[in-house]
Amino acid sequence: MLLEWKTKRFETLSLEELYQILKLRSEVFVVEQNCVYLDIDDKDKKALHVLGSHDGKIIAYARLFKPNDYFEEASIGRVVVHADGRNKKIGHILMREAIESIRHYFREHKITISAQLYLKSFYESHEFIQTSDVYLEDDIPHIQMKRI
Repeated sequence: MLLEWKTKRFETLSLEELYQILKLRSEVFVVEQNCVYLDIDDKDKKALHVLGSHDGKIIAYARLFKPNDYFEEASIGRVVVHADGRNKKIGHILMREAIESIRHYFREHKITISAQLYLKSFYESHEFIQTSDVYLEDDIPHIQMKRI
């Protein structure tokens, strides 16, 4: 599956893109993971948004923060791939796009994330290392990880 990749500031997202992003995040983080939480958290306005689209449909997404907007280092969050795009290595491509966008737009290489524990090996494959004990975020086990 070939994707078109874009990195955009919040104010440059089209209404259709914003709708698809929020729908995808809700489908996965709220419905699929059965986690009631407020996804729209005002942080989207500060973030850069990485979008992976196929045939006009966003199926991969992450948001990026410059240092001190979320963590002391640059950060990647809300990493998500639509169910139709899973098991096709799209998550790995998304992470490479996100890391490269942080380098390009923020001129940073140190990155901190709050990762769902079950994805630890996925993030380790992108050179992240665990830097905290397990903690609950929205009742889901997480760990902090850093890429240096």
